[in-house]
Amino acid sequence: MFSSYDGLCGIGELAERAGVSVKTVRFYSDSGLLPEASRSAGGHRRYAPDSVERLRLIRSLRAMDLPVSAVRRVLDEEDTAGRAGGALEDAVAGQLSALGTQLRALRWREAALRLVQECPPKERAGRLRLVGAVTAPPSTAPLARFWRGWLPPRMPARSVTAFLDVAVPQPPEDPGPAQVLAFARLYALVDGPCDGTGPTQPHAHRAADARASAVLYAGLAEAYALAAVQMRRGRDPNQGDALDGFVDAYARAGDTADTPGFRRVLARRLAADPRIDRYWELTAELISRPDGRPEPTPGSAHDWLLAALNDRQEAVGTAGDRG
Repeated sequence: MFSSYDGLCGIGELAERAGVSVKTVRFYSDSGLLPEASRSAGGHRRYAPDSVERLRLIRSLRAMDLPVSAVRRVLDEEDTAGRAGGALEDAVAGQLSALGTQLRALRWREAALRLVQECPPKERAGRLRLVGAVTAPPSTAPLARFWRGWLPPRMPARSVTAFLDVAVPQPPEDPGPAQVLAFARLYALVDGPCDGTGPTQPHAHRAADARASAVLYAGLAEAYALAAVQMRRGRDPNQGDALDGFVDAYARAGDTADTPGFRRVLARRLAADPRIDRYWELTAELISRPDGRPEPTPGSAHDWLLAALNDRQEAVGTAGDRG
């Protein structure tokens, strides 16, 4: 309770009790966050005793960098329900999310600066231009846009989303300079129209309709996952379920049977098709394991399976020669 005759206090006393400036009290009052109880005969603001705690709450909320609009929602909820609940939870969650984005951006900028600082002087200008073209934290939208232009136009949206989930690498939370460089190079690689002047869609992937596209990419995803298991174990390309699933995906998409003749034709078609090895090499640098060992990508799994297919054809050809 204030010591004045009416139990109210002026703006100066309120500011002193709450540990803020008079200017701050005036700002919150004018913003509608701190209502006045009345005005004196001379037009001076008068505040009720509960204004001290309300002002301290406002100060605490603002100290967490919550915007005035969020503070107003928290106060309105407290006025209505007698306590801060969902509005405060939402405001804190939103602020944590924003802070996480800022921290990721700072870590990315730090790694980018280290990259420029640590490279040879004659390369610094080029590195600076390369990493300067990428936002911090970096967006994967250009990578997704590249793949949407590369994939069959009739491919179902659900299949496209499933493919993008594995084909578009997420930027590391705490990148090193080498990862910043890899992502910047990846960004530069895809930053252009997929119109035939750059990496193009393989002929073997140009399925006739939406169903065939979905069948092909679903089958390839399963085959790549099986191949990745063996690759992590250090296995050389070999026959087995992964290779059978790989061939079967192409066979079913083309509405044909998996025969020795089909495998020979498929091996030749895949060997002659356009490749985007550089994309997968840079992706592997981004998602490499903490011990430095490469993590399989759809591109490296495809190469592993193609090598297994070619080995199989060579083995069949050798056996036929002996026969």
